[in-house]
Amino acid sequence: MTAETIILSTGNTMLQQGVGAADNSHTELTWSLRDNFEGARHEAKELSQEKAKHVDWTSYSDDGKTMYIPRLDFTNSSLHEERDQYDITAKVFFLSDEDTSAREEHLRQAVDLVQKELHMPNVDLLIVSFPGVYFDEESECCPDKIKSRGTKESSPEPVDNQLETWKLVEKLHKDGLVRRLGVSEFGANRLQPFLEKASVQPSVNQISLRDCCSVPQPLSSLAKSKNVELLVNNDSVNIMPRGTIRGLLDYEGAGVLSQASEKIGEKRKRQENGQKMEGQVIPQWVIKYTAVVKNRGVVENKGYFACAKYVEVEEKASANGHAN
Repeated sequence: MTAETIILSTGNTMLQQGVGAADNSHTELTWSLRDNFEGARHEAKELSQEKAKHVDWTSYSDDGKTMYIPRLDFTNSSLHEERDQYDITAKVFFLSDEDTSAREEHLRQAVDLVQKELHMPNVDLLIVSFPGVYFDEESECCPDKIKSRGTKESSPEPVDNQLETWKLVEKLHKDGLVRRLGVSEFGANRLQPFLEKASVQPSVNQISLRDCCSVPQPLSSLAKSKNVELLVNNDSVNIMPRGTIRGLLDYEGAGVLSQASEKIGEKRKRQENGQKMEGQVIPQWVIKYTAVVKNRGVVENKGYFACAKYVEVEEKASANGHAN
């Protein structure tokens, strides 16, 4: 059965050499995924004493609909203290505006993976990043400074649509899975409706000042009056572009996708060896998590999970074989 969903994981990036040198979250995510793939591939090779195929270090869910790259093992936790000794923050990036109806499933899946990875029942702060929303889009101080936006694959959703998604986030808070909620890259015009209409108001707004000289006064005043903490970050809004995730999965990466230039016969041969056929890979979400030891300020675990939807492309029948 062909998987419909692909889950990528970095493991604990604090244990990976050189990853911390990345200057933004997109680079860090890409580097750490490749590093984790290579580590899993090397471990499989050591066990088999042969060149490892991706089937040796990936796995599927019981129903075969989800593929994990690399395979997940939640047997042990890298956290050594009790829950109250940690400040755990997670940030979910919604990457697609094509199917917002799936966001509740995506949201719970993302948070559940973090809980299992850290062996913790909840997180202290969950920040939500909506597709296509950049902090400087409504700012009077830096309307033309958009050089750090990177690839833009989605347009901002109407605020009312974002509020519908926010209701799903509020459910996690009510269920005790998340203690505080936050948003990302909101200007005053986006933050105001959330403060007026949300049942659980965001207590944090993460913003990027890479292209701006300072926090715009309207946002600063609004945040102060409503007790919303403004935190500066250098995260990429489009943290996982389509081209990036395809590069991570093709023959030069995890090796689970065949090349577009291959002939049908070559693709079938790859499939027999555990390789997927050619298809579209559409990023859905990324969740970034960090566990900090409170009394020491030390990051003990940091990592990412990323999710993509796999849509198989039907092969075109050859003219010779089906002409009659």
